[in-house]
Amino acid sequence: MSLVVVGGHSRNIGKTSIAEGLIAALPHYNWTAMKITQHGHGICSAVGEPCDCAVEYDHPYAISEETAPGSTDSARFLAAGARRSFWLRTAGGQLGNAVGVIRGIVESSENMMVESNSILQFWKPDLYIVVLDFETVDFKDSALRYLDRADCVVPVGEGDPQWSGVSRRLWESKPRCSGRELVRFVEQALRPCGVPLH
Repeated sequence: MSLVVVGGHSRNIGKTSIAEGLIAALPHYNWTAMKITQHGHGICSAVGEPCDCAVEYDHPYAISEETAPGSTDSARFLAAGARRSFWLRTAGGQLGNAVGVIRGIVESSENMMVESNSILQFWKPDLYIVVLDFETVDFKDSALRYLDRADCVVPVGEGDPQWSGVSRRLWESKPRCSGRELVRFVEQALRPCGVPLH
C-alpha cells in the first residue's frame, strides 16, 4: 500500500487538479482518495457553518463517502477514476480526533491519495507533493511546517514569489515536476523493483 499526499501553501491553487490528474493517469493503482478540510474557529464540522454545538466535543469531525462523480473536490476524484473517495471535515487543530477513522480507510485501501498538509502530523507518506503558486502571497503555517519533507514541488504561476518568512532553500532544493513529468516521477517512486512503468 502506498500513501501519496498532495498539499499546497494556500487555497485554490490547483491541489485538487493535481491529485485528480494523478488518479486519472495512474488508474492501475486503484486509488482511494480523501480530501481533508479544516474549518476555522467556531465552524461546525458537521454543517460547515457556525452552530450552537461545542465543536471540539459534539462534532470534532465529519466524514462522508462520495457515491457518484460530480463537481465537488472529492466527487472529482471519483470522476477521475478513484475506487472510493471521502471528504473529511474537521475544526482547525482537531484532526487528531479523526485519526482512527483515517487509519481504517488507509488500511483497507490498495493505494491512497490524500489532499492535505495536516495529515503529515500523523503519517509519513510514501510521497509528499507540494503545489506552490508563485503568484499567491499567502503561505499556510501547515505548509511551511512540512515543506522540508516535500519529495517534489509543482510550480504554478510565474515570477519570483513574495512569501514572507519562507526560506528559498526549502523549495528551491526540491525537484520540480508537472504534467507527464510528475506522473513519471510518482510512478518511478512507487513502483516495486522490476515492475515496468506503464
